[in-house]
Amino acid sequence: MTINNKEYSLAVSAILFSAAMWGLIWYPMRLLEQAGMSVVWTTLAAYLAAALVASVQLWRSRQHWHGPWPLSLWALALAAGLTNLSFLVALIEGEVLRVMLLFYLSPLWSVLLGRWWLGERVSRQSMLMIAIAMSGTFMMLWHPEVGLPWPHGLADWLALFASVMFSVNNVLSRKLAPVPMQIKTTVVYWGVVLVATVVLLLQQASIPTVPVTLWALVMVFGGLCFISMTIAVLYALARIPVFRAAILMLFELLVAAISAWILTDERMSSVEWLGGALIFIAAYGMARLGKT
Repeated sequence: MTINNKEYSLAVSAILFSAAMWGLIWYPMRLLEQAGMSVVWTTLAAYLAAALVASVQLWRSRQHWHGPWPLSLWALALAAGLTNLSFLVALIEGEVLRVMLLFYLSPLWSVLLGRWWLGERVSRQSMLMIAIAMSGTFMMLWHPEVGLPWPHGLADWLALFASVMFSVNNVLSRKLAPVPMQIKTTVVYWGVVLVATVVLLLQQASIPTVPVTLWALVMVFGGLCFISMTIAVLYALARIPVFRAAILMLFELLVAAISAWILTDERMSSVEWLGGALIFIAAYGMARLGKT
């Protein structure tokens, strides 16, 4: 598809907008946590609003898809739900930038899953990026008092789990290429709602005693937030190469680092910064390799 300079600039802006939103989303989540709404309840309310809007739109355009819904589509819903909820909870439980960097190991898992699941070839350059990413991971996870480079606390585990599930999400999305994007988007929203509901039931969590206006605020603005981020990415991916979009999405790390530095007292050690830099380099390298 040929696009003009204006469309290209708008697509780049859309990617940067989505990345900035994801880089800042931890802050309102923490404010809502302090106000009495846990991150799981907030996620449920916001994604429920998004899912309802998407379902109405899907119903209106239902004539565009007549085939049966494959099992992989339901797997996509589960993977997306686990990804989003794990990532958002990790941002509340841990240090923002550390969680972001560990989550950006997803290109590593995507390459390995693509090789195993889709039979894609792993080049020498990809293997080099994997080695760099793993080196950075070991540096970030290693604690002298603990010893082995192993996840340290709930936030680390959730961030790594979210990165793996995001990779599963990516591989399934590629496998489901023939399925209309509107269906996949709606399924993803409902997947998050389902996973959040199951977690709340397992926790036997009571409904937060917060004003109705706060619930409405979360559903309206939270739903709009997630919908706008999704639309922005889909718009951009239809107009610019995937590898370039992946590189632009690294802007999320910059926004997260600056916002965490300004809004919190979180600080990373020099070793963690070095490990994070290696993960960043590996993610950038994976994105560049996508060009070929």
